[in-house]
Amino acid sequence: MDPDLTQKSVSFNSARFLISASRLNECPPDSGAEIAFAGRSNAGKSSALNTITANGKLARTSKTPGRTRLINFFSLNREDCRLVDLPGYGYAKVSRDMKDDWQQHLGHYLNDRRCLRGLVLVMDIRHPLTDFDQMMVEWCEHNRLPLMILATKADKLKFGQAKTAMLGIAKKLENYQCLEHLIMFSATSKRGVEECREALNDWLTAS
Repeated sequence: MDPDLTQKSVSFNSARFLISASRLNECPPDSGAEIAFAGRSNAGKSSALNTITANGKLARTSKTPGRTRLINFFSLNREDCRLVDLPGYGYAKVSRDMKDDWQQHLGHYLNDRRCLRGLVLVMDIRHPLTDFDQMMVEWCEHNRLPLMILATKADKLKFGQAKTAMLGIAKKLENYQCLEHLIMFSATSKRGVEECREALNDWLTAS
């Protein structure tokens, strides 16, 4: 492996679609470093990924939330570094059996993927800490996995309201050791993008 390639910082603009997987044995080899993005179907996860990577077509955005049913992997310029888009939950109009199947395979990924360096939990700043969000926070805490929260759609609130919402989230999660970054984010105004990129870079390049 080229030592120069392994040392370079991550360029998120370099993100390219790599592969989709419906189950763990279809994922890329479990090596290197991955950061996964999770969120309810209407939280703005795809828009956040597209904004962070400066690629409006990287992750599918849809007017029908919940259409992403696979685990999608994206390669980066730094060898063996990947971003991962996990299936969204909450609004998908699919059968109960299919939802159970998604959750089972998502659980396998989260529990068994050794190269997972951190989880980015995307939540709507206007409706934070839903049951799904809380479940993901608890999972990170239990598994000692670093957690970043992106409080998205901050442009939908006045700054004072957004600040109050952020303080409320921080207060509710103050006892969780897993939470390393809580970032006010807007795909529209680009608020929080650079802060998010810096934190992702630190996770991916940590030895």
